[in-house]
Amino acid sequence: MELKATSLGKRLAQHPYDKVVLLNAGVKVSGERHEYLIPFNQLLAIHCKRGLVWGELEFVLTDEKVVRLHGTEWAETQRFHRHLNTLWQQWSAEMSEVAAQVLQNALNDIAATNEQNSWLTREKTLGLQQKIRQALQALPLSVSRLDEFDNCREAWRQCQAWLQDIDQSRLAHNQAWTDTMLSQYADFFASIESSPLNPAQARAVVNGEQSLLVLAGAGSGKTSVLVARAGWLLARNEAAPEQILLLAFGRKAAQEMDERIEARLHTRDITARTFHSLALHIIQQGSKKVPVVSELENDTVARQKIFIDAWQQQCSEKKAQAKGWRQWLEEELDWSVPEGSFWQNEKLARRLAPRLDRWVSLMRMHGGAQAEMIAGAPEEVRALFSKRVKLMAPLLKAWKAALKAENAVDFSGLIHQAIVILEKGRFISPWKHILVDEFQDISPQRAALLAALRAQNKYTTLFAVGDDWQAIYRFSGAQLSLTTAFHHYFGEGDRCDLDTTYRFNNRIGEIANRFIQQNPHQLAKPLNSLSAGDKKAVTLLAEDQLDALLDKLSGYARADERILVLARYHHLKPASLEKAATRWPKLQLDFMTIHASKGQQADYVIVVGLQEGSDGFPAPARESVMEQALLPVVEDFPDAEERRLLYVAITRARHRVWLLFNKEQPSRFVDILKEIDVPVARKP
Repeated sequence: MELKATSLGKRLAQHPYDKVVLLNAGVKVSGERHEYLIPFNQLLAIHCKRGLVWGELEFVLTDEKVVRLHGTEWAETQRFHRHLNTLWQQWSAEMSEVAAQVLQNALNDIAATNEQNSWLTREKTLGLQQKIRQALQALPLSVSRLDEFDNCREAWRQCQAWLQDIDQSRLAHNQAWTDTMLSQYADFFASIESSPLNPAQARAVVNGEQSLLVLAGAGSGKTSVLVARAGWLLARNEAAPEQILLLAFGRKAAQEMDERIEARLHTRDITARTFHSLALHIIQQGSKKVPVVSELENDTVARQKIFIDAWQQQCSEKKAQAKGWRQWLEEELDWSVPEGSFWQNEKLARRLAPRLDRWVSLMRMHGGAQAEMIAGAPEEVRALFSKRVKLMAPLLKAWKAALKAENAVDFSGLIHQAIVILEKGRFISPWKHILVDEFQDISPQRAALLAALRAQNKYTTLFAVGDDWQAIYRFSGAQLSLTTAFHHYFGEGDRCDLDTTYRFNNRIGEIANRFIQQNPHQLAKPLNSLSAGDKKAVTLLAEDQLDALLDKLSGYARADERILVLARYHHLKPASLEKAATRWPKLQLDFMTIHASKGQQADYVIVVGLQEGSDGFPAPARESVMEQALLPVVEDFPDAEERRLLYVAITRARHRVWLLFNKEQPSRFVDILKEIDVPVARKP
C-alpha cells in the first residue's frame, strides 16, 4: 500500500518527499532525490493533518526528528493513515509485551541484589544502573513510549528511579540493612567493648563500602570502632584473621591495639602493625635480601648527634658553608647567631638539631636525586631551595654513611623498597580488609604503600579512622588533604561521623569545637558530650598565676587524678615544676609538649606559653624554605595547624582546662578565645 502526492500538490508543495510506501514493519518515504526508511521502532507518533486543499502526513521520530509528506489527496491520506496507524499500534502492543519482560527481568536482578544479606556498595549500584541501561538498549520500543503501555508503565518508572536518584535507593536499602544488623547482632555490639557501642559507632562498624572514612573527634572511641570492625568481620565470616591488616602509626599504639584485640576478641591471630613493620614484612616475603632497620631510627639523641657533628664539621672546614648557614639562620629563621665560631655554641646546636633531623627526614621521604627534588619545588622558592639543598648535602651524605656502616636502611628507604616489590608483583597481598588508625597523620609515602597493596586486589576494603581536627604532624610529612579529600585519593565510598565524646564535658567540647571550626576548611562534624560542665571549665589565666593555680589544685585534686602541663616547645617547661615534687607532692603532674600529648588524657590540663614571639603559641607563620619546598602547601587560613594543636591540648582534659597567657605579649589566640566566651580569671 502506498500514498502519493497529486501532480499539482507535488508542484506547489516543493517538498523533498512525495510518496510513502507501507513496509512489513515500517514505511519508506521518498521523492525524486531523497528516500527515508522509517522502521516502526523509531516511530514515536503519526499525525494526519489537513491543509486548505491537500493532506499532510507527519512522522515523529526519535532525537526530535520529523519527516513530512505534503500534497496528498485528503481522503486518500485519511484512509492510508487509519490503516498505517492500526498496523503500527498492533505492532507496538506486541513489542510492549517484550519490553515489559525485559524491564521486569532488570527489576528482578535489582530485587535479588537487595534481598541479599549484604551492604549495597556504590560499585554494586553502578552495576545495577549499567544493567538497566543495557536492558533499555535491548528494548524494541523507544523508552519515550513506555509510559503509553499499562504493562510497561510501572516497571519503567521503577527503573527511572534507579537511574535518576540511585543514591536515595542505595541509602534506603543500606539503612534498612543496617537496622536489621544492629537488631540481629545486638548482643555483639553490647559486648564487643567494655561498654556498648553507641548507634554511630555501630553504623560505622557495619558499613560495607570499599572505602570508608570514619571521622572521630577527640575521645569518641576510635580504637573501639577499629577493634569492633575486626570482630564484625570475623563474626560475619567475611574474613579470616590472617586476611585483616590493622595499621597504627607507632609501636606503642600498635601494642595497645594488640592488647585490646586479645582482650575483646580473644585471639592473637590478628596483630596490629606499623607502616614500617608492614614494609619490612613485605620485603622479607618478596626479597632474598632482607634489610635491617637502623637502630638510629629509634635513637633520637644519636641521630641528631650525627647531623650536628656533620654540620659543625662543614662550618669549621669551609668558610662558604659557614657563611651560608649564618645567612640561613639569621635571615630566614630570624635567629640570633653569635659572632665567630657560632657552630660551637651548644645552645644554638641544641636548637638546630631537631630541625636538621626533620629536614634530612623530609629529603629522604621525598626520595629521588637532588636535581629532581629541586625541580619539583615551587618556582618562587626554587633558587633559594637549591642553595639550601647544597648546604644540607653533607648532612644527607653523613646519614647515608651511617646507614652503610650499620648495613641498614632507614624508614623512608624501607617503605620505598616495599612499594617497589609490590609494583613488581613479588609479594601478593593476603589482606582483604585494611584498617588504619589515626588516618589524619598519613603521609604521601604511606598512602602510596596503601595504594600499592590495594592495586593487587580492587576488592580490598579500606576502613580508616581519623580526625582532621587533630592533624598536627605536617612538619613530619603528614598531608591533611589525604583525609579531607579521602575519596579523591582512595576511591568512592562513604563517610561516617562518631558524634559522641566520652572524655570531656560539653563546655570543653563547645569551646574546642567552636574554635577549630572557625577554619572553614576543617570538615564539619558533630561531637556531643555525655556530661555537663560549668562556664569555667575552660579559663584564660595570666601565666604568673601558675603557682597559685597549683596551690589551689593541691587542695582538691585527688592523688589518682592526672594533671597535664602542656607547652608548644619542650624548653618552655615552667620553672615552677622544678619544685613540684616537694611543694605539691600529692599532685600527679606530667609535663610534655602538645605534640607528645596526642592520644593522652588527664583530669586537668594546664596549657602554658600563650604568647607572641619567636617561641610563641601560635608559632610564627614563617616557614623555612625546606618546609615550603618539601611539605604540602600551607592551608589558606591563618594558623590552621596551630589551631589544631590548641584543639588537641584542650581536648586532653576530662574536667577543666586553664590557658595561661603572657600579659605583656598575649597570644593572638587569646582574643579569639575571648570572642567565643572563654572567661578570663584574675586568679585561680
